[in-house]
Amino acid sequence: MSLLRLEEVTRTVQLIDAPPLTILSGVNLEVSVGDRVSIVGRSGSGKSTLLNLLGLLDNPTTGEMFFDDKPVKSLSANARDRARGRDVGFIFQQFNLLQGRTALENVMTPLLYAEGRQFWKRAKIAGEMLERVGLGNRASAMPDKLSGGEQQRVAIARSLVRGPRLILADEPTGALDLETGATVMELLDEVATVSGAALVTITHDPAIAALSQTHFRLDHGVLTSVESYAPALAPAVMA
Repeated sequence: MSLLRLEEVTRTVQLIDAPPLTILSGVNLEVSVGDRVSIVGRSGSGKSTLLNLLGLLDNPTTGEMFFDDKPVKSLSANARDRARGRDVGFIFQQFNLLQGRTALENVMTPLLYAEGRQFWKRAKIAGEMLERVGLGNRASAMPDKLSGGEQQRVAIARSLVRGPRLILADEPTGALDLETGATVMELLDEVATVSGAALVTITHDPAIAALSQTHFRLDHGVLTSVESYAPALAPAVMA
């Protein structure tokens, strides 16, 4: 079942006193339920722009983009915001945890915008998600008391707490050492598998990209399919 589809998508920005700058050109991509997709690209290749499109934060300049087989351009701004909050989970390299809030409170944050049971049971749901990522005993810890790997696990729990169907991981191991990075990717794949979510990893690291099933390279705004990357990192035992 197709979850997200891009057809000949371009993204162009208008510069002052200069010709328009094309950031993405003719991008074709389909992500189905349960897929594991990696996109490798250097800085300046258009990765952030593509991430914004995949996460329903922006619209293509030309081309078609579909979410659940519905044209994204036909959605109102409010409908797109609701779909993003409900169905898309973001994981960032720098964690973006709220300082002065406990691990539990950080994971609860997306549930403040939920409805029904998810809102009223938000503390319980967030606590269960922390347990799933191995941090149930660190629920009351502040971010500055957590290791890098623990902070990333909190960020993963926060991104998954609403049960998104699409997880977008933007350089999820870039701020971690090799062993912790491998552990985080193993954990991310495990949790996504249990929830049935599609996982798209955007990275510059071929070893991380190799952990996915489907591989793409983004170069100067052009997305191309590639067969494989370097051998995957050996799984690490969670600390």
